Amino acid sequence: MKIIYKAGIDIGSTTAKMVVYDNKNNMIFKTYTRHNADVKETLLSILRDLKTNHGDLEILVSMTGTAGMGISEKTGISFVQEVIASSTAIRKIYPYGRTLIDIGGEDAKIIVFDDNFKADIRMNGNCAGGTGAFIDQMATLLNVHPSELSTLAEKSTSVYPMASRCGVFAKTDVQTLISRDIPKTDIAKSIFQAVAVQTINTLAKGFEIKPKILFTGGPLTFLPELRRTFLTLLNATEDDMYTVDHPELTAAIGAAFGEDEEQTAIKISDFIKLVENISSDVKITNSKHREALFSGQEEYEKWVDEHSKDKVKSADVETVNNKNTFLGIDSGSTTTKIVIIDDKGQVVLRHYRNNNGNPVGAVTEGLTEIKKELDEKNIKINIARTAVTGYGEDLIKAAFNMDEGIVETMAHYRGAKAFDKDVSFILDIGGQDMKAIFIKDGIIENIEINEACSSGCGSFIETFARGMGYKVADFANIACESASPCDLGSRCTVFMNSKVKQYLREGSSVADISAGLAKSVTLNCFTKVLKITDTSILGEHIVVQGGTFKNAAVLRSVEKFLNKKVIRPDISELMGAYGCALLALDTYNKEKEDTTFIGLDNLQEANDYERKQLTCKGCENLCTVTRLKFKDSKSFYTGNKCERIFTNKGSKERNYGMDITQKKLSLLFDRPLAPATDDIKGVIGIPRVLNMYQNFPFWATILVECGYRVQLSSPSSMAIAEKGSGTVMSDNICFPAKIANGHIYDLIESNVDRIFYPSVVLEKKEDDNSDNSYNCPVVTGYPDVIDSSISPLTKYGIAFDAPTISFLNEDLLYKGCKAYFVKTLGIDKKISIEHSN
Repeated sequence: MKIIYKAGIDIGSTTAKMVVYDNKNNMIFKTYTRHNADVKETLLSILRDLKTNHGDLEILVSMTGTAGMGISEKTGISFVQEVIASSTAIRKIYPYGRTLIDIGGEDAKIIVFDDNFKADIRMNGNCAGGTGAFIDQMATLLNVHPSELSTLAEKSTSVYPMASRCGVFAKTDVQTLISRDIPKTDIAKSIFQAVAVQTINTLAKGFEIKPKILFTGGPLTFLPELRRTFLTLLNATEDDMYTVDHPELTAAIGAAFGEDEEQTAIKISDFIKLVENISSDVKITNSKHREALFSGQEEYEKWVDEHSKDKVKSADVETVNNKNTFLGIDSGSTTTKIVIIDDKGQVVLRHYRNNNGNPVGAVTEGLTEIKKELDEKNIKINIARTAVTGYGEDLIKAAFNMDEGIVETMAHYRGAKAFDKDVSFILDIGGQDMKAIFIKDGIIENIEINEACSSGCGSFIETFARGMGYKVADFANIACESASPCDLGSRCTVFMNSKVKQYLREGSSVADISAGLAKSVTLNCFTKVLKITDTSILGEHIVVQGGTFKNAAVLRSVEKFLNKKVIRPDISELMGAYGCALLALDTYNKEKEDTTFIGLDNLQEANDYERKQLTCKGCENLCTVTRLKFKDSKSFYTGNKCERIFTNKGSKERNYGMDITQKKLSLLFDRPLAPATDDIKGVIGIPRVLNMYQNFPFWATILVECGYRVQLSSPSSMAIAEKGSGTVMSDNICFPAKIANGHIYDLIESNVDRIFYPSVVLEKKEDDNSDNSYNCPVVTGYPDVIDSSISPLTKYGIAFDAPTISFLNEDLLYKGCKAYFVKTLGIDKKISIEHSN
């Protein structure tokens, strides 16, 4: 009897997988390998290996995966959507599985099955934060192989907050933790925690994660500590987890077990020929190209000559021998910039270097090199005034006794005014931040910054340059030679990795890639961050700053997008430091005060400090704070989320005054929560969330008067937030709403009889001149969201009461309360309803 084998092939954004089963459903062949965007050759290698080891089998085959679709289109081989393939695998092989959590190279998904195996599918959208490629990037920062992260994380003792929505922002978090001497074990565990929180928060969105749980995909297969992190966050145990054979191959297995009539019957040799005949490599993404930055070398040279005129005023360092100078430092997220000017505002010395996660060390090394240059020329300068700005402002100010700290926007504005006194718009693109400053009549009118995504910032381009083996400067220069820039869109840097690899496989030059990235920076800035629809609001006096604009391709791309000429100072990467130096000069000219700067001869004092880890007990968050104690007994704190206990605002004894927040909490919550008698009708839980804060005195009083004991949920904490993270139905609502889910679970765990969370449409008018007193729609509607996402009555047997209430006037309030207390609670006692503040 002729045996036909079943086969499934899953080719995703980063890996290729294949399985083959015999007619008794025994797996006779499996493989898992990275394709590095060379999809065609990788598949041919797999098929040839199969033929060599098992002969020229006839197989029933289906394909799945991002790149698998491309193979299917070019060969006619059957294709099945990835989530359908995964669902098929679970239905056929793991019938008791109810939730699948899958993390791939650039995608993540959660599939929840009901008892009839009807699937509800959730996938990540336009952000690849928290996927396999994200984990790879974090491993690179720690200088370890991705597989080592699990071993490190197993030895962790602490977890630190970390951004997982963006690989670029997470890079800052990791570098900060490294600079604080946090062990790699704790950083690795923090990365896993961030991935788990990101996946559950953005994908579960209210769906209950039911056991048994199947973890699939490469990261969850090869990183066991990542699986355990998910289980902990889901309040599950290993008994709730399905032990899956070859979880990294789940989609391929599902493709193999699809319906026979939907699969393609073919011999391995014929399959190989089909793939060999593919004329071009398989596309992972659609490839398009854009207009060239320059029409030719002549236009480029003319453009360079025109921009070379935007030079800062400078003077030879010999002119400041034994004279006053002014020091400005910009301690950024990834780089440190230093500028020294004379009393006329002319630049005499400058320095630029990477931080490498150590801002103090970078400033010390930079100033040391400046001092070395001065010593070699036998020049002595008097630094009369200093100023610092940027990400590391407070730390550098403390370490070097700088005279003043400057808000970044003011530093950049002061620098820009030196090039154009009528500047109307400043665009600053740094390592991981993007700032747009709108100016009208010499006054800053508006400021826009990037928030949840750092796509298009300096580190974004630097990552690609280094990944392709180029120095950043060289990578930028060749972009101007591109005749056909790649259309890379403006999506997340993790997603863009695949596009870059794809274009390279199709023959695009590195110049085309670099130019395409430059255009992506521009698109991201103006269409995503600023959302500019009318460029006239920018005015005609535009100054661009930041190290990213040393990239001529980015500058040219911005000019073409705006159809305006812009000023790019020749020290664009130093403008924050330059602005600081000018502001230091301005202050000196007004006040003539002596500097507190430690001086160029005492730079090592800044590095002479003791480092100690402390646990802040100021609230329930118990933050881990690092204290740096300098030689002069001055301390600097890092890792603190607030300045309630640890502050860097000076060494003077603080006059705390009255703690208004604590006073308000006391007024709201310090009141009798149970009747004076022992005859208690029941326990009603009230969540400590949103408008329930302000209205708690009213509800607590009336419920106690009705004979109920009131149980208030615990104070908000990260533990409370994590309790309800899996049931938050939208990632875009405010955090005070998100944390409400955790408070409901806290009340459920307290075994209350009922939970009372009314839907309040109108509050009491606090101001007679206000048009209305409507609550925010989220506040009004969130009780319904809670009932839908958590279902306290259905799932936990606890009644959830959400009557519609209005505090606008006593009549409306009386009607709402009467309907609830009489009809729901059965209260017949006449209650005087008075809502007092």
